[in-house]
Amino acid sequence: MNDFISNFQETMSYVGVLMPSLLLGAWYTVKLFVVTLILSLPLGLPFALGGNSRFRILRGICKTYIWIFRGTPLLLQLFFFYFFLPITFGIKFSAFTTATLTFVLNYAAYFAEIYRGGINSIDKGQYEAAHSLGLSRTQTTFGIILPQTMKCVLPPVSNEAIVLIKDTALVSVMGVGELMKAATAAVNRDVSAVAYLIAAVIYLIFTFLLTLLSNYLERRFSVYDAKEEW
Repeated sequence: MNDFISNFQETMSYVGVLMPSLLLGAWYTVKLFVVTLILSLPLGLPFALGGNSRFRILRGICKTYIWIFRGTPLLLQLFFFYFFLPITFGIKFSAFTTATLTFVLNYAAYFAEIYRGGINSIDKGQYEAAHSLGLSRTQTTFGIILPQTMKCVLPPVSNEAIVLIKDTALVSVMGVGELMKAATAAVNRDVSAVAYLIAAVIYLIFTFLLTLLSNYLERRFSVYDAKEEW
């Protein structure tokens, strides 16, 4: 029993030593997550609208962008922006800026496809009704279709946000000091997997909080839908 208490105290002491570096890494993870979400959510919308455009060239450009970024691994895209651009074109950014740029472009493509699916799910009769009222295509899209689309796409967008918080671990290969990088450094230094266990708990806390937020937003929108039906 004394040995167990002694080992437990040593472990807690070691955890206390690890926490400052892991929390700093968690801060970089949160920062990358928030910046990516803030920029990629609105960026996906014009590509979604462009993918449904009547103009063939614009539609082709948007669909090609979505196809490339959804069809290649995120890790490969990180390597492309971090290694290929500086070597080939001399364009070099900091590791964190490169990671942010790559994540924004990648997730904007996924959000664009989610938005496009939501737009296409709206009944075509609403377009006809809006046209009969004399509304322009722009007024119909932004005043009638998109507000309904946002309710439809909330669950898949929330799911992508949860995937994003886990994907941030990929930037550790670029030397960005996020949570996984901090945990790996501690494991290599101390030859102990405790840091990985703590990192796993932190990721679980992040995803748990995002799940709660997602459920809350879905309940709020469902209440509004019920009021409209009533």
